Amino acid sequence: MLYLILAAALVGLDQLVKFLVRANIPLGEGVPFLPHILQLTYVQNTGAAFSLFARHTWILSLVSLAASVLLVVLLVKKVFPHPFARFCLALVLAGAVGNLIDRVLLGYVTDMFQTLFMNFAVFNVADICIVCGGIAFCAYYLLFHGKEEKGHDSPASAG
Repeated sequence: MLYLILAAALVGLDQLVKFLVRANIPLGEGVPFLPHILQLTYVQNTGAAFSLFARHTWILSLVSLAASVLLVVLLVKKVFPHPFARFCLALVLAGAVGNLIDRVLLGYVTDMFQTLFMNFAVFNVADICIVCGGIAFCAYYLLFHGKEEKGHDSPASAG
């Protein structure tokens, strides 16, 4: 339940930032945020990462919905019992739901973070959650999954 609350809080943060950007920055315009590092630029993205599948918002909505349902099931059933794994899944869930809300209600995803030190796609809080949660979960799965359970079952740990 804690992880679903975390996901809901992150969705709330994502939606608040997107609302503030839409309300205060004209489409296509930018305002300074972190000098020489990041600016807030209001962009409407009808695609996925790097505008892939642009104009196929309904497909992306279905994929986001399916992923969100799967992530909720994984969290509720505690398929991955380690708290770090569930934290990572909650981050990915928050990102999927945050962008799903935009796609369903607006027909596009509101993006706003534009890097100034390198040419990179404009992104949002939900994207940060998906990328950070996804990378961290992959690292957990590759490096630790299954090893923590084996440590408890070994004869050396009994006693």
